[in-house]
Amino acid sequence: MDIGTLRGLGTLLVLVAFVSVTLWAYSGRNKARFDEAANLPFADEAAHGQHVEQFSRSNNQ
Repeated sequence: MDIGTLRGLGTLLVLVAFVSVTLWAYSGRNKARFDEAANLPFADEAAHGQHVEQFSRSNNQ
């Protein structure tokens, strides 16, 4: 095997990995899980706002 063959096999391996990950990411089975994960940063804002409000109330007493 020469270096050209090894590079070709490496390229093929990376292509197969890329296509596999792309198909996994866009498959319908994962949509609900990805939608939930996409909203996680926004779910934390409500809890953070309550914590800041409680902290400001305790400092005013």
